[in-house]
Amino acid sequence: MTAARTLLASCLSLALVSVPVGAQESAAVQAAPEQAAPAPLPLDELRTFAEVMERIRSAYVEPVDDATLLDNAIRGMLEGLDPHSDYLDPEDFKGLQDSTSGQFGGLGIEIGQDEGGLRVIAPIDDTPAARAGIEPGDLIMMIDDQPVKGMSLVEAVEKMRGPAGSSVTLTIVRGDGGPFEVELERAIVKVKSVRTEALEPGYAYLRITQFQTNTGDEVRRTLQRLASEETLKGIVLDLRNNPGGVLQAAVEVTDAFITEGLIVYTRGRLPNSEMRFNATSNAPAGDVPLVVLINGGSASASEIVAGALQDHGRAIVMGTDSFGKGSVQTVLPLNNDRALKLTTALYYTPNGRSIQAQGIVPDIRVERAKVTVDPEQTAAYREADLARHLNNANGEERPTVRTPMTERSENDSDYQLNQALNLLKGLNISRKQ
Repeated sequence: MTAARTLLASCLSLALVSVPVGAQESAAVQAAPEQAAPAPLPLDELRTFAEVMERIRSAYVEPVDDATLLDNAIRGMLEGLDPHSDYLDPEDFKGLQDSTSGQFGGLGIEIGQDEGGLRVIAPIDDTPAARAGIEPGDLIMMIDDQPVKGMSLVEAVEKMRGPAGSSVTLTIVRGDGGPFEVELERAIVKVKSVRTEALEPGYAYLRITQFQTNTGDEVRRTLQRLASEETLKGIVLDLRNNPGGVLQAAVEVTDAFITEGLIVYTRGRLPNSEMRFNATSNAPAGDVPLVVLINGGSASASEIVAGALQDHGRAIVMGTDSFGKGSVQTVLPLNNDRALKLTTALYYTPNGRSIQAQGIVPDIRVERAKVTVDPEQTAAYREADLARHLNNANGEERPTVRTPMTERSENDSDYQLNQALNLLKGLNISRKQ
């Protein structure tokens, strides 16, 4: 599939709150589909539209030109469909094209419209939003003391954009708590899609921040490198707070872990919206035990990966329910450098599950938690500590240095990750038996 035919599976890519930096061919654009025979126009409704437009032109408190009225009408038409369809002016269209390149300026936050405000889908790793402590599910009520209620998503995004180094203040409501303010400094954000580290010898941590056009290649190269460096005993694939991205990238990441079968398919009204993606035989991860971490900030392309690996029995999915964004947006270019971002299909997991408004349910539910050490805990005495104890019959000596009971793994600060690592260790033990 060419880049011009690739579909987006991202959560409101415009809501990256970004100022485009550089230019790159969009991986989210496809040619306008062939149109079926048009239905008869609803004449009564068109007359009403013309009458409303004329009343606004003649009676509104300030003069409004026809181009603005028509532009607003188009925006309203798209925004009334669903939270993800949108009308893109030239600046918005360019921002969407640049967002898939992995470098942009702004706050680094994915948002969607919600009643009374803007709902945070997920902050992106290593961005101003993540560093400021913005969390999935936060409700943005005000931008620089201006209420967002009544604003379109595009208007809100425009207010959060700005030059790198400038500041913006968001008023946020979290859960049942009261509103509080967070001041963020806009920055040029360079999103690193894939990063990895060793949890313990043989156990690798693979984090995907966002699905970009090159994410699949990065994951495949990373897995090949890890396999060449040591014998892998297990991999934790972390998709928490990953808001999605390019559909093809999700397919390629899944393909790196399975050797055959369906990965995802889409259904829509147009013939070219019916698509099926299948695995190839080249999976650099082999059959290494795999745990996938998800949460409420895992959306769209993340859910495609988690759902496919879950349906194939290739991974154990752990964490909390994902976001539930199971629709596909196609960017349809218009004249004058404008475009429509239109929901054209729903995607389904290999077993035929629609994730839309449902999400992926983890195999093992593990809530976010913080591990602390009991301050009253003391080191336990063992037989080897007793005076005149008998020596080991196998001739093995007691270790001269014991690990203090208060010593903790670095991963204990991330309870979900720690549980994933423990699960992988258990899987390895069971495989040996």
